[in-house]
Amino acid sequence: MSYVDEVLAKVKEKNASEPEFLQAVEEVLDSLRPVIEANEEEYKKQALLERLCEPERQIKFRVPWVDDNGQVQVNTGYRVQFNSAIGPYKGGIRLHPSVYIGIIKFLGFEQIFKNSLTGLAIGGGKGGSDFDPKGKSDMEIMRFCQSFMTELFRHIGADTDVPAGDIGTGGREIGYMFGQYKRLRNSFEGVLTGKGLAFGGSLARTEATGYGLLYLTREMLKTNGIDIAGKTICVSGAGNVAIYAIQKAQQLGAKVVTCSDSTGWIYDKEGIDVALLKEIKEVKRARLDAYAAARPSAEYHDKKAEGSNVWDIKCDIALPCATQNELGIDDAKTLVANGVTAVAEGANMPTTLEATEYFQKNGVLFAPGKAANAGGVATSALEMSQNSERLSWSFEEVDQKLEQIMVNIFRNLDAAAKKYGFEGNYVVGANIAGFEKVAEAMLAEGIV
Repeated sequence: MSYVDEVLAKVKEKNASEPEFLQAVEEVLDSLRPVIEANEEEYKKQALLERLCEPERQIKFRVPWVDDNGQVQVNTGYRVQFNSAIGPYKGGIRLHPSVYIGIIKFLGFEQIFKNSLTGLAIGGGKGGSDFDPKGKSDMEIMRFCQSFMTELFRHIGADTDVPAGDIGTGGREIGYMFGQYKRLRNSFEGVLTGKGLAFGGSLARTEATGYGLLYLTREMLKTNGIDIAGKTICVSGAGNVAIYAIQKAQQLGAKVVTCSDSTGWIYDKEGIDVALLKEIKEVKRARLDAYAAARPSAEYHDKKAEGSNVWDIKCDIALPCATQNELGIDDAKTLVANGVTAVAEGANMPTTLEATEYFQKNGVLFAPGKAANAGGVATSALEMSQNSERLSWSFEEVDQKLEQIMVNIFRNLDAAAKKYGFEGNYVVGANIAGFEKVAEAMLAEGIV
């Protein structure tokens, strides 16, 4: 049995109840086989893969808070500090009822390679809670965030672990958490990213993940002789990533015709109206049926009633920007049958392994999330730099740095794929390019 297979067997036995984490580990280790086999004796002696797949630290804690009726509620909080070989832990905080340790470990493991790919000095981590901010008042969210930070503050810091936003954690939540951290530590430091501009946030951070997705997608297409201008794009999601992916895609001359939320999806044959979408999702916090009601060219489809989704629409490029495993094998077959040219992941692992393999076998250009959605964490690291220098860069300056980072990510993963004989396989390329830097640092730092 090879070293990779030995480690996979151990990980599966130890984490049998965490399918998302197992999926992420299997996908990464399988694609790293050529690198591991070339260094198998040394890596095995140093137990490099075992250490890579085991978090340095896992923190689980209760989060008691009081709702507006005076009733005490209790949620569970998590922070997984996965790997600090190349820098302080960096990764978001997810607030969603689906959160449990397996989700946080999957996200933290992916973050190791994503952060490495940016070329910046940040390690991998992730956190969150099963708290659901939907339907909660601002005061309820504040009380939860303050309670959450009352424990988390012991484990984070500007040079230790720098959390950020994620699903359910936006500028409001980050603000409340930062305020509580500052109060508890009596210290104003860049411990969280995604902060408001008035207290250390970075311009372009809101747009960064969506913009970065399009910068990498454009570079991938360009490398393969394709111009993004004039292409039809289907996007899933209607949150931060999706909105700014749609905006940047249309700035680059493409036409985006879909978006979705948890209840339904929109097909707008004239192209998504970004200003209207922002008004509905960011200001009114309403459902997408309100978009269709205000836009005659748009059709609203109820997911439960119809069983359909955005991938049923014919397009040149698909950008899944909602959540993990949202795009399955049946969706992949539909997209391929409709002539899709490229798929780039805006969310974390939104495409199942089976669907990913189907795209690759059918010649579809495929950019994995650890590369394609790295723009958010890259700009978070730029926010950390600005905080350290007590400076604030212009939107254009940050955006230019982001664009160059995303172009470099694609070029590096493309080169890694070619180096190991996997030209055009950007999943393998991204994993190898992210892994090599982390492995080198881990070996240099000894058995820690």
